[in-house]
Amino acid sequence: MVTKTADKKGRLQLGSKFANKTYIIEEVDETEVRLTEAAIIPKRELWLHQNQEAMASVMRGIEQAKDGNFVDPPDVKADA
Repeated sequence: MVTKTADKKGRLQLGSKFANKTYIIEEVDETEVRLTEAAIIPKRELWLHQNQEAMASVMRGIEQAKDGNFVDPPDVKADA
């Protein structure tokens, strides 16, 4: 356990282990604050994280691409 004192602006230095990360700050009660490391999702991408079927499809496609499993491109000359 470590004791730290907030400066006159209410700031605490947590150390480099916590640097450059985003946190949710939850005031549990008058004497307790909880920090939870968080990731931010752009609003325009939120739908994907809320749609399990779409996310599964995207993840399947990523795995197929990693395995080099691609569909054959269209034959543009034959279609002309």
